[in-house]
Amino acid sequence: MSGIYIHIPFCKSRCIYCDFYSTTLLNKRDAYIKALSLEIGKRNDYLNDKNINTLYFGGGTPSLLDEQQFISIFEALRSNYDLSGVKECTIETNPDDLSPDYLSMLKNIGFNRLSIGIQTFNDEILKTLHRRNNSEQSLQALTDAGNAGFGNISVDLIYGLPGQTFDIWQNDVEQAIEAGITHISAYGLTFEPGTHLHLMMEKEQIAKPSDETYLSYYDYLINRLKKAGFIHYEISNFCKPGYYSIHNSSYWKSIEYIGFGPSAHSYNGKERQWNYSSLNKYINAICNDKQYFEAEELDRSTRYNDYIVTALRTMWGINLDIIKERFGKEFSDYCLKNANQHIERGKLKKDKQQLKLSEDGVFVSDDIMCDLIWVE
Repeated sequence: MSGIYIHIPFCKSRCIYCDFYSTTLLNKRDAYIKALSLEIGKRNDYLNDKNINTLYFGGGTPSLLDEQQFISIFEALRSNYDLSGVKECTIETNPDDLSPDYLSMLKNIGFNRLSIGIQTFNDEILKTLHRRNNSEQSLQALTDAGNAGFGNISVDLIYGLPGQTFDIWQNDVEQAIEAGITHISAYGLTFEPGTHLHLMMEKEQIAKPSDETYLSYYDYLINRLKKAGFIHYEISNFCKPGYYSIHNSSYWKSIEYIGFGPSAHSYNGKERQWNYSSLNKYINAICNDKQYFEAEELDRSTRYNDYIVTALRTMWGINLDIIKERFGKEFSDYCLKNANQHIERGKLKKDKQQLKLSEDGVFVSDDIMCDLIWVE
């Protein structure tokens, strides 16, 4: 079973921290849907398995599309792929877009999982981030989503935000728990070059939090969500039992997926492919039957390294038998040899053929990954 990712690049305004490809050219939406539908038809032979397990609409802000635009996308998908086995159909949304009528439309179209970009429930910080929503809208969106029949709701939270104190972070986590949602994705704020946030840091208008601050916020998050019944199934992701993200887990398990739209990535087990990160360039290339992507053939060591840095992030961990089967005994022996020092220090746990991060190992996962990757 494979996954499909659809990138919807439109935003009404850009948040100061975001480095994902997006554009505020909202008048291009119909032209984009036309090009997107053409791309879906052009690439229906990319995946080895056309039986689709998951659909994921990310962005940008997919909740800026209307019903007819969604219908057009789904018609193109159904014309080229078997969607009868789709278990999870996710859409990323902004809280202020989620009126009861809009939520009802999303449910009728076929979405069964919402990912809502909350980030924080603090209004002053939301203004600093240039978010369009306020905390009242966020809470109302969560209530309305439940009333519309969505039982699988994820929220995004960020820690280390400008002006965020430990008390504010505790309140953000508590608000999410009390809302009764089933999934939380939580990330430490990153100061990516090219973002307005990074420019503010360079001008000393804001300061990057210390490593100790990030660790204390993350430590609180892990312990509080565990107490609330959430499973820490991936370094940045937590879910109630049975509600882990099937689509995102396919990335971490090296399952095939295809991405449509500007900047979208694809993986078919042999190569990695990514589309141009420009709306106009993408539309012009698609409509004029020109090249609109770049690709990289993956050799054995690269595929091994990809498996290490993705699988180790999860509660399922690294499977030495899978490494031996996919990459050869040399790689499985190498992995175990380099893992032993971390097993002895209690940072990794070995359960039969599985290598998993311990509770302490989560905090030094990057160091462990560096030791396990293959260096020519």
